[in-house]
Amino acid sequence: MNTASFNPTSLFAERMSGVPTSFIREILKTTVQPDIISFAGGLPNPAFFPVEAFQAAADTVFSKSGRNALQYATTEGYLPLREYIAARYKATQGLDIKPEEILITSGSQQGIDLVGKVLVNPGDTIALEKPGYLGAIQSFSVYQPNFQGVTLTNEGVDVDELEALYDKQAVKLFSAIPNFQNPTGISYTEETRLRVAEALMGRNTLVIEDDPYGDLRFFGARAKSLRAYFGDQCILFGSFSKIAAPGFRLGWVVAAKPIMEKLIIAKQATDLHTNFVGQRIMHEYLVNNDLDAHIQRIVAAYRSQCEAMTSAISRYFPAEAVATKPEGGMFVWITMPENFSTVKFFDEAIKQKVAFVPGVPFYVDGGGKNTMRLNYSCSNAEAIEEGIKRLGALMREMLPQAAVVG
Repeated sequence: MNTASFNPTSLFAERMSGVPTSFIREILKTTVQPDIISFAGGLPNPAFFPVEAFQAAADTVFSKSGRNALQYATTEGYLPLREYIAARYKATQGLDIKPEEILITSGSQQGIDLVGKVLVNPGDTIALEKPGYLGAIQSFSVYQPNFQGVTLTNEGVDVDELEALYDKQAVKLFSAIPNFQNPTGISYTEETRLRVAEALMGRNTLVIEDDPYGDLRFFGARAKSLRAYFGDQCILFGSFSKIAAPGFRLGWVVAAKPIMEKLIIAKQATDLHTNFVGQRIMHEYLVNNDLDAHIQRIVAAYRSQCEAMTSAISRYFPAEAVATKPEGGMFVWITMPENFSTVKFFDEAIKQKVAFVPGVPFYVDGGGKNTMRLNYSCSNAEAIEEGIKRLGALMREMLPQAAVVG
């Protein structure tokens, strides 16, 4: 008889040792109580999910082509849906993107994973914003890269720092969210976008432009896409999660042919194709409803909620709390004095029935201990007012303690 004891942890692949848990998902477990005011999630407001329109679209798909919709499909995705996405890029941003350059994915998160599979070897350097998108950090971590954070300023990434990094070492990917970045809400200025292009165009590197929030602009004109500068040197991610409904898990990747060919192979090995029924229903919804009118309803609500939060912050938070001023999207970022721990602050805030996300998990270098992310998209004005008031009072109470500890 074999006397060796079974130890499943000894069987894990080495690559999993460096993959962080989703800090936000863990926090959300603490916010399920109905009396918690939660600014922690990055969730779209379900009040604006077009339930009836999707129900009608589903009825049409099943009544007219149900058997076909329930069958296996091509890896690339439903062609009419890809044609719609390509046409929308042309109409809204002037981008010439062909349907064959689009791969439908299970949310843009899968796009990040597929890019990691295709492009990232252990030890390859990935540059990303500091603070950066937690989903990208977690997904790319599976492929054991060398992360290099590049400081994010109020105008976008610090281009001098980015260029210095590229001059110092080979960087395979630069991953960015230039519109209403998660977690900060910051957008790149036109000047920053141009400077990023001037710094990186022609280098043997790829630029990832993750753009789930670009349509959620509160005011001003839409800024130029990085892809407009970089062309085939840019991989562009998009998603229906923030402008239609996240439950379908429908996103897409735009990439040049040589990269797309490998992405398709990687996706075939992963799941063959994205949920085909969902693709058909989404397309039916899109062609029979005014998506832009729907987006404007979302934008009007989020603008009001953002104004409620920034106004409350100016009234209730101490002067030491520095907040970003988003022009769109779903987040406000708070920076406290260096000796203030937002992890400890979170523990106390939960006792006051308010949740947020401490900034630490958004940094790949152990920084961000004095930062925090606030989401406003799923809270009404009254909850925002009360939640910010509680946080402000707690900040004023804890700031002197932080100074003593520091």
